[in-house]
Amino acid sequence: MRAVLEQLEARRAEARAGGGERRVEAQHAKGKLTARERLEVLLDEGSFEEYDMYVTHRATDFGMASQKVAGDGVVTGWGTINGRQVYVFSQDFTVLGGSLSETHAEKICKITDMAMRNGAPIIGLNDSGGARIQEGVASLAGYAEVFRRNVDASGIVPQISVIMGPCAGGAVYSPAMTDFIFMVRDSSYMFVTGPDVVKTVTNEIVTAEELGGASTHTRKSSVADGAYENDVIALEEVRRLFDFLPLNNTQKPPVRPFHDDPNRLEARLDTLIPDSSTKPYDMKELILALADEGDFFEIQAEFAKNIITGFVRIEGSTVGVVANQPMVLAGCLDIDSSRKAARFVRFCDAYSIPILTLVDVPGFLPGTAQEYGGVIKHGAKLLFAYSEATVPMVTLITRKAYGGAYDVMASKHIGADINYAWPTAEIAVMGAKGATEILYRSELGDPEKIAARTKEYEERFANPFVAAERGFIDEVIMPHSSRRRIARAFASLRNKSAERRWRKHDTIPL
Repeated sequence: MRAVLEQLEARRAEARAGGGERRVEAQHAKGKLTARERLEVLLDEGSFEEYDMYVTHRATDFGMASQKVAGDGVVTGWGTINGRQVYVFSQDFTVLGGSLSETHAEKICKITDMAMRNGAPIIGLNDSGGARIQEGVASLAGYAEVFRRNVDASGIVPQISVIMGPCAGGAVYSPAMTDFIFMVRDSSYMFVTGPDVVKTVTNEIVTAEELGGASTHTRKSSVADGAYENDVIALEEVRRLFDFLPLNNTQKPPVRPFHDDPNRLEARLDTLIPDSSTKPYDMKELILALADEGDFFEIQAEFAKNIITGFVRIEGSTVGVVANQPMVLAGCLDIDSSRKAARFVRFCDAYSIPILTLVDVPGFLPGTAQEYGGVIKHGAKLLFAYSEATVPMVTLITRKAYGGAYDVMASKHIGADINYAWPTAEIAVMGAKGATEILYRSELGDPEKIAARTKEYEERFANPFVAAERGFIDEVIMPHSSRRRIARAFASLRNKSAERRWRKHDTIPL
């Protein structure tokens, strides 16, 4: 018996060694953790249960019969994060560059199937050179099987991808179909075709970092939701995000203990809005004032900064926040901000996360670039996302809510449950100056008359009371009481029930 146990321990040690000491040292020299070290950071201590440790590939061509390593380049299993179950896979770059073989894919598919059956999220730590060329079409078939699992799991269990090394070619499409993607600066990159192919086909000279690094995907392409300085910080932030999310689509988000008075008054909010309607202010100040302990996890902070998305807790419960940012493009909606917010709203709705919308929007950004780029359809995505959402939705208008953008930003008319406004709110078809120039075009040659007309329009329409008189605004509230009123609003909606008519699926304007 002892000999058998010793043999088992030897096989375990061999599997845990991955590609061997030399390759592990090379991984560390790049400032990167190994696949197993990453799981130790991500999961609660001692919680990891590994599956398929002894699986090896089946390939024999190109000398592969002599290159078998237990685990075949990916570590799979489940563990806990702050006591809550999560399924994981972590690709091991020290084993054949983390390349995906048929059996490597089978391990990922197996763990994803288990996650769906047991109603727990799945987190993938990606560090792979792509398809294993020696296996040809078998590796491509493996990728397709993984892609299908990503689609099957979408909206059922949260899926989080962390890019911690190369992720190229077909490999990029699995993370692309998950809910959140995070990257590590200077050591991870994603692209469909690499720099060499780009140079050959288009004659462009570009580095891997410029083509698909963390900066590119967080600021330009919006492929990634965030980027961090190293492996440890990235994994710690994933743990933090995980705490905001429900385990699956049948559960509500977790409720955490909190020590922040829901009735807390914030006197500083009474002076947040500048006297001049053209002067910007930082909407994040309001978000932090509303959140329990000022804790805010922002999503896509570096992309489309004219709109803010992320998670807070109010009375211990997770709330998704969508907010116009007057500091950037005056808070206008445009193509990028509409796409960013629409995706976030749909995620929240899929997982029963209530949505708080903070509005200061002068309209959609004008210009040929926007029109040629399809702002009509992209703006419609956000309108569609809010209109189909059935989760509790509370809206607060702080200043401007003009034109179609007023409708789009979770107005009462498209399904918001409770709509508040500050007394500084201006709800109208457009700003006073533009409206006056249209309504009194014949008087444009008389500056004094136009000034008087503008002031008259402001007094009549640049306020929240016309909308309140029609029931479109439920209450005009004092800014300092916003946390209390919003907390009570969400508390009143905890048992909200709403159903949509049956359909195979919607046809959102993609």
